[in-house]
Amino acid sequence: MRSVAVIVQPGFAPFEFGLACEAFGLDRSDDGIPNFDFRIVAPDPGAVASNLGFSINIADGLDAAADVDVLVLAPIPRSQWDRVDERVLDVVRAAHARGAWLLSVCSGSFVLAAAGVLDGRRATTHWRYADTMARMHPRIEVDADVLYVQSGNIITSAGTAAGLDACLHLLRQELGPELANRIARRMVVAPQRDGGQAQFIASPIPVDSSLSLAPVTEWMLQNLDAELSVDRLAARAHMSPRTFARRFKADLGATPAAWLARQRLLHAQRLLEQTDLGLDRIAAECGFGSAAVLRQNFARTMGLTPTAYRARFSCVAGTASPGLPEAISA
Repeated sequence: MRSVAVIVQPGFAPFEFGLACEAFGLDRSDDGIPNFDFRIVAPDPGAVASNLGFSINIADGLDAAADVDVLVLAPIPRSQWDRVDERVLDVVRAAHARGAWLLSVCSGSFVLAAAGVLDGRRATTHWRYADTMARMHPRIEVDADVLYVQSGNIITSAGTAAGLDACLHLLRQELGPELANRIARRMVVAPQRDGGQAQFIASPIPVDSSLSLAPVTEWMLQNLDAELSVDRLAARAHMSPRTFARRFKADLGATPAAWLARQRLLHAQRLLEQTDLGLDRIAAECGFGSAAVLRQNFARTMGLTPTAYRARFSCVAGTASPGLPEAISA
């Protein structure tokens, strides 16, 4: 990954556009992070108006994106969703055909959808627009509940800050966890929010702090290798199973089972990156029971086998291979 282009169209959202600039356009060579050939392009070079009443001057046309390794689609106004500039669609299709990364932020996913590259794939966008995308593009499996989705070499993200999570996810795959963490630290953000995390939570702060589920979730994280049924967790929270399940979903944006599965996968990622433990041992420590179950869950969610993930991201000397293994299509 050496070159990145972000396509800006009239009515673009400045914040989401700025995320791409922040993630890929800054010089961080003093931190040992390679610089990218970063390009900002537009269908019609010159002054391009934002949705906030000011314009930016863009020198390069779409031809400057013809050979980039990553193509980023900034959000576009709702009025453009059903009539995306054909010149932009041609650039997207060409990038997809040559195997480049495609990354959309918020409603930028409507550009990918209009180009047809999301057909038959799972994707996301801002939760407010998910139903519209599903109606306009019925061949796309639209998931309104997640921060971002990777399907092969295409990454779609939800609104606003979720775009930064998607950018860091891509940087993590291309540069490895150590450099991605350095970039996140420079940004003063969490290095990795799980893509499966909910876009929003119904009750982010319990009205009664005594009802907080934090003690239970902390205990779950310390006992990932145990059998953690809803009945057992509810008893620990001094609630009925039905009440516990309802409160858990409201407070954390996921069912107990889905939240637990994500935490187990995150722990497996850490062990694959930071240790040389065998898969059977990792599976046992993370609560998967066997290496076969770990492989199945890991590959389905991450798009890589555990072995391939370790080869790409291991921080332990002698365990990483020089090549980049092929991802499993999501």
